Amino acid sequence: MTAIDVPALVAGERRELAALLAGLPAAAWDGPTLCAGWRVREVVAHMTAPYRHGLPKFLLAMLAARGDVNRAADRLARRDAAALSPEQLTASLRDNAGHPWQPPGGDRLAALSHDVIHGLDITVAQGIERTVPLERVRPILEATTPKALRFFGVDLTGIQLRADDLDWSYGSGAPLCGSAQDLLLVMCGRSLPAGRLRGEPADRFSRC
Repeated sequence: MTAIDVPALVAGERRELAALLAGLPAAAWDGPTLCAGWRVREVVAHMTAPYRHGLPKFLLAMLAARGDVNRAADRLARRDAAALSPEQLTASLRDNAGHPWQPPGGDRLAALSHDVIHGLDITVAQGIERTVPLERVRPILEATTPKALRFFGVDLTGIQLRADDLDWSYGSGAPLCGSAQDLLLVMCGRSLPAGRLRGEPADRFSRC
């Protein structure tokens, strides 16, 4: 893979998402996302939590959640979503475009993946037409591993993902086709709105 400037890709994604969020109607912040149980405000609170909470505070949250990282993240997101306004959450994302945060055990590419996926959680669920630049999606897809699929609980046995807009495929079997960013969501365990995917397995990964 050609060398890429991942920090620049991260910064660009955060700035664009912040600009999009700044234009959302107030009611949209209480609208659904692809993250089960989270509104737009919880997703943005989660995305920006690392800028407010250092490692010691997160470890305390982990202790309170008995070591369950998802439960700890959920509690922090809900608390911050209730305490901060949409304007404050948007500013947090915009002002930290260059923040060097990396997920625990991950790298800057994992940070890019985190931002891209959660941005799509918002835009796809809200019906907002936004195409993430392929230069940001490609390295995330190319870094996919079976371990990552297991983390999200995704079983692609007998399925081959084929991107329409990128020379990329993954796995073998019955073709499941769609845009690169939609296939990225499939790999993260999201159910997409009907009609975004094509192929015999499409219904399995789509919402009714």
